[in-house]
Amino acid sequence: MTDPIQPAAVRAPSGLIRSPRRAAAAALALLLALPLIAAPQVAAQLATFQHPGVPRFLETDGEAGRQDKKLSLARRHMIAAANPHAVDAGLAILRAGGSAVDAAIAAQIVLNLVEPQSSGIGGGAFLLHWDERARKLQSYDGRETAPAGVSPAVFLGPDGKPRGFWEVVTSGDSVGVPGLVQLMALAHRRHGRLAWAKLFEPAIALAEKGFPVSHRLNALLATRGPEHFDATARAYFFDNAGKPIAIGTMLTNPALAGTFRQIARRGPAAFYKGTIASAIEAAVAAAPNRGGKLTSADIAAYAARERTPVCTLYRAYRVCGMGPPSSGGLATAMTLQLLARHDLSAIAPLAPRAVHLIVEAQKLAYADRDRWVADPDRVAVPAAGLLDPVYIASRAALIDSARASGRAEAGTPPGAPQRAGTDATNEVPGTTHLSVVDARGNAVALTSSIEAGFGSGLMAAGFLLNNQLTDFSFRTHDAQGRAIANAPAPGKRPRSSMAPTMIFDPRGRLVAVLGSPGGSRIPLFVVKSVVGLIDWKLDAQAAADLANFGSRNGPLELEAKAAGPDLEAALKQLGHEIVRPSMTSGTHIITRRPNGTLEGGADPRREGIARGD
Repeated sequence: MTDPIQPAAVRAPSGLIRSPRRAAAAALALLLALPLIAAPQVAAQLATFQHPGVPRFLETDGEAGRQDKKLSLARRHMIAAANPHAVDAGLAILRAGGSAVDAAIAAQIVLNLVEPQSSGIGGGAFLLHWDERARKLQSYDGRETAPAGVSPAVFLGPDGKPRGFWEVVTSGDSVGVPGLVQLMALAHRRHGRLAWAKLFEPAIALAEKGFPVSHRLNALLATRGPEHFDATARAYFFDNAGKPIAIGTMLTNPALAGTFRQIARRGPAAFYKGTIASAIEAAVAAAPNRGGKLTSADIAAYAARERTPVCTLYRAYRVCGMGPPSSGGLATAMTLQLLARHDLSAIAPLAPRAVHLIVEAQKLAYADRDRWVADPDRVAVPAAGLLDPVYIASRAALIDSARASGRAEAGTPPGAPQRAGTDATNEVPGTTHLSVVDARGNAVALTSSIEAGFGSGLMAAGFLLNNQLTDFSFRTHDAQGRAIANAPAPGKRPRSSMAPTMIFDPRGRLVAVLGSPGGSRIPLFVVKSVVGLIDWKLDAQAAADLANFGSRNGPLELEAKAAGPDLEAALKQLGHEIVRPSMTSGTHIITRRPNGTLEGGADPRREGIARGD
């Protein structure tokens, strides 16, 4: 396994991941049965932790009703993704003898059509791949890049102050060069088995024949409103009266079908050179609020990259994720290492002390990731130093097991630059995640995004364009004049929180594939799931069901509809400031048991499923 960024082992084995679900399910059922307490201070508290002027629909990719899911079982192969149409496409590819990468690509292309608010070829992605035969883990970076003509002060107004967040999101300045198609092509060259063109067939057929609009898509369109789309996207998603396409409407997208046909026939060159690239350039230049500097030359110059995975030992399991420019793998690894000295297996799931310890560790991890993590091609990222055992021990000593801390300050890990500014990045929730295990034991964890719900609202050649450049800090320097690591620059990749994750047992066997959408909350959702699988012995569905909670180095966030007042009251007694947002994750998990059985879990907060044979 490619595994150079890792600390020393910290604990003895705690046994294989396994759980009858009864204890955890009973605990969760009790929490769900408790009445909710209104939190009138939520808006005021969140305002201190979010960019001013961020609309409600940008705070989450949207909650459109809970759909309880059952644990899925399979023996041969499995896929878990955010929409049943995507799962059907991926499963058909697996049944045809396709690899995990083949299935992931087919499912992702369908998601572009049926879940346009979350991802697509107008955005980017990060991918982990496990090769069972070679016993090798690889990670791929398809993050968007800033145009060559962008200024570091692109998000500052004439007065030197940051422009309004919404103003930037819907402008051409927010759009980075899309990386998903290059990432898929690179992964397919390395790990694909079926012909590239075959992987596009399910999405092309669905785009031409149509799919029924789901409750979730309709609800999110209604929340966003037609005024936040360009004319092309508005005509596709709304009627003449400005109402979103009705639930159950058979929605076709012939323009997207045509785009898919070009990419299927000519490969990534069809996207990065020619009419599609020209359409992207034109849409960005004609953005309603303000045109951007993205050009066909920027698009043609894009390259996906292989990166070094970030792996850490946790209870003798190896937990691996994505390295920079994503902060997801490091934030997850740091949190787990900070928790290593505490025996969470002896504490019931969602017990106040367990939530407290996890949250305190997350505050420290987020303080460090905000200060130090950015594009490693442009900034010296002290990745190894952040996981250095001595540094971790010094940070872990700051955790008081009986009392909440305030906002954590960043530390100075080994190898850190001399000066780094206090971060000013605002990352809003969005994104999608899928997990795949094929019949040969190979696996993919793919997290992809166009950033906010429906991205920039700009449409080109049938697909929405990202607003990923708003993942840069709008300010270039902090109040002390120190340069901020995640500030914009030509060709630079903005920091991400995406955290596709895999877990390996003490014998090096793959035992879990997982990830989630959620913007800067993604590491919170992934840590919750990893602790659920390893410490609390939950199965895949129980881990996805578990109430969401955590801290991004601000107030303790406790999922509004899945954790009751008793837990909130106990945490307040420990000194925590608590807010109750929706925390709409989209966690999709596949676990492999010692007997070879695959178990799949799909997040009840979204419309996805897990299926296999």
